[in-house]
Order: sequence, then C-alpha cells, then structure tokens
Amino acid sequence: MTTPSASPRRTLWVDADACPVRAEALRVGLRHGWRVVMVSNGGIRPSAHPGAEIVVAPEGPDMADRLIADRLAPGDVVVTADLPLAARALDGGAGALTPSGEVLSARNIGPRLAARDLAADLRAADPFRAGRGQVFSRTDRARFLDAAERMLRPR
Repeated sequence: MTTPSASPRRTLWVDADACPVRAEALRVGLRHGWRVVMVSNGGIRPSAHPGAEIVVAPEGPDMADRLIADRLAPGDVVVTADLPLAARALDGGAGALTPSGEVLSARNIGPRLAARDLAADLRAADPFRAGRGQVFSRTDRARFLDAAERMLRPR
C-alpha cells in the first residue's frame, strides 16, 4: 500500500506594514494549513500567535517588497496593495490578493498598473490636486475574507 506524497506547504506572504487584514490573513492561512509570513520594515508589533512568522526587511525603499518577490514560489499567494509587487508575484506563478479582496491576475494587472501610473502622472502634473485615500470598510474586509477563503482552500 502506498501513501500519497504530501504536497509542499505553500506560503501566504503578507506585505504587512500598512495591511489592514493581517489578522484575517493569518486566521485563514493557518486554517487551511498554509505557512503565513508577515513581512515588514519593522513597523508592526509581532503577533502573539505561534503560527505567524514575522520577517523584518532591511532598511530602504521597497525592501519588504523585494524580499517577498525574491522568496515567492509558484503556488504561493501574496496579500498586497502594491501593484508592482503583485505583478512580480503573478509573473513568478504566485497568486496576488489585495487587502480589499480583489484577486489580481494576468488579465487585470496590466490595466491596474496603467491606471496607477496615470494617476501618478496626473498628481505630478498638478501638485495642488488633492488625492484622498480610500477608507477601508467592513465590506472590504468581508470581500477579503471571501476571496482569501477561495484562494487558499485546498483544491
């Protein structure tokens, strides 16, 4: 009698510095048997949960993003609002999910990056343009939980 070989444990990477769904990502990831790694530049309080791994990135711009991108494996998932990081994840065969629950894919990452670049150009052209950050809502949190459940559920 042969036993099926266990598939390698996949990792849920959380771009954690400004992530409003760290606790939810940890809960869903651990429930589905994923390794959960929170990557930060040092600005988050370590989790009391023994299943959370905290990695502090070296100082410097985008170092947490680089650390995640360099360590991602195909089949992993990254939770991030950083679209260039999400694009690198998708290029490497990983999945990407925003904190507001949007599943990023090869089909939608290009238009999202283009809109991001256009918005940056508009802000640069008009320094008086007042940009407002969007408020993170309970609906966003619920949408994240639903999308994370679908992405991390064993297939």
